Amino acid sequence: MRREAGTMTVAGRALEFVWLGPRPDEAATMVLLHEGLGCVSMWRDFPDRLAERTGLGVLVYSRAGYGRSDPAVLPRPLSYMHDEGIDVLPAILDHWALRSVFTVGHSDGGSIAAIHAGATRDPRLRGLVLMAPHFFVEPMGIDSIARAKVAYETTDLRERLARHHGDNVDCAFRGWNDAWLDPGFRDWTIEAYPPRIEVPVLVLQGTQDEYGSALQLEAARRLCGGPVETKLFESCGHSAHRDRPEETLAAIAAFTAFTANG
Repeated sequence: MRREAGTMTVAGRALEFVWLGPRPDEAATMVLLHEGLGCVSMWRDFPDRLAERTGLGVLVYSRAGYGRSDPAVLPRPLSYMHDEGIDVLPAILDHWALRSVFTVGHSDGGSIAAIHAGATRDPRLRGLVLMAPHFFVEPMGIDSIARAKVAYETTDLRERLARHHGDNVDCAFRGWNDAWLDPGFRDWTIEAYPPRIEVPVLVLQGTQDEYGSALQLEAARRLCGGPVETKLFESCGHSAHRDRPEETLAAIAAFTAFTANG
């Protein structure tokens, strides 16, 4: 399978990326948007398996302040997911001259994908896969993020994250953690954007997700303007692609195949 890795310069910043599989003129492209503590390497082998399973191209990248990308300015604004979806992601799609796109977002990345779809109505967008997205803030999620702060300061969590983020480790963690624990974030929501999403949406959620509940699935069904398919995985935490990889791959492959042929 074709593989390319390096950095791309978007909006004046060098962003780490990996491209797998066909080029944009050969097949549709899935753009993977990582979670609040994620980056290219933290997807592990999921992008490779996704490319092999679907036959589509896969672009995975680290946002500024994550992985081997350029650092970001802290503190992050509470609008950081809106900024990524409205300003940065469209520039990345333009950079690669993508023609037909599925966005696959996990956690913060899922919210970014939903904001992008609703705000831009990009005609290149064929569908969205949202894994544990946040449409609004839940108290149990804030409690989990507060516990993550304690773990970062008192356990080996920082060391484990540094294996993926290197010199960006504090930027990655503080940029995410400080924003979510800001009192002003309690009223954060993206509920204005889903009604403007007209392409098909697949939403995956785990029953044991410590950052969000099945209420997020209900929000997707209630708010999205286009067709919505939801799956609630039992015995699954925040990362369905790690906890339930086969079911996740099968669901995404079926969704993209049906949408591409629909």
